Amino acid sequence: MLREVIVDAPSSAFQAVATFWAGALAASPHPVAGEPEFVSLHDPASLPHVAVQDIGPDATPRFHLDIETDDIEAEVARLTGLGATVRARRPTFVVMSDPVGLLFCVLPPSSDEFATRSREV
Repeated sequence: MLREVIVDAPSSAFQAVATFWAGALAASPHPVAGEPEFVSLHDPASLPHVAVQDIGPDATPRFHLDIETDDIEAEVARLTGLGATVRARRPTFVVMSDPVGLLFCVLPPSSDEFATRSREV
């Protein structure tokens, strides 16, 4: 059973990364009692889905998140305002990176839960 997804960040960028992902997922950041190296993102607009992706023979292994939206350009603009960078534009999605370079994708809705779990931010 997957317990949680953890975004690792170097100490120098920890606060910026926590703030970015809290904003990106419309979550409420909270310190974890007794574990100052963690910030918990309460009630994120997310699903517990996990997939494995073949990223090619020469790519560096990593995790990435997919963010669904019904307005890709508006979401890209919002995330850019939070500190993200556009890395690549594809016909149906946009590859972005967070403030320390972790990749994520912004794509149109395909999950059955989008209508009930998404939030307007």
